[in-house]
Amino acid sequence: MKLIVLTAPSGAGKTTIARRVMDEMEDLRFSVSATTRTRREGEEHGVDYFFLSEEVFRAKVEARAFIEYEEVYPGLFYGTLKDELERPAESTAVLLDIDVVGALNVKKLYGKQALILFIRPPSLEVLEERLTARGTDSATDMAVRLEKAALELSQANQFDEVIVNDDLEQAVVETIACIRAFLAG
Repeated sequence: MKLIVLTAPSGAGKTTIARRVMDEMEDLRFSVSATTRTRREGEEHGVDYFFLSEEVFRAKVEARAFIEYEEVYPGLFYGTLKDELERPAESTAVLLDIDVVGALNVKKLYGKQALILFIRPPSLEVLEERLTARGTDSATDMAVRLEKAALELSQANQFDEVIVNDDLEQAVVETIACIRAFLAG
């Protein structure tokens, strides 16, 4: 099985692009991540994320139920459950929408079986505008996200491809082209 990983700083558009890719490419299966973060309006458990308490998340870590996980922000965990990748399906590839550290860990584990695409915002200023417009973060949380984003942007050269999300439609087209080339190879 091949893995396609979309990764980016928070607010760069990876989840939006992932949804668009899933709409366009029926032969992919989406891996739902687990998180300890609070559910946002409209999100569904088991569809958008597996929303877990920190206690349950840590128990799954102890049970080695994740292929990768990270405390992305203090007290806020995200991870990819082994069960999600092992789930039987007709598809030959699985799409993951995960953080930068998790993506690097997946690449270490799966090597050439994984395509890691880094979705880059045009600039930190644009990223800040997007996060502000989203309206889900306090000023303190926003500062932490932007500091982390600067570090993540400095690691972009470690990924298989970098796609600048300046124009969403173009970014989706480029992402799909990269995925199709990978799957054909």
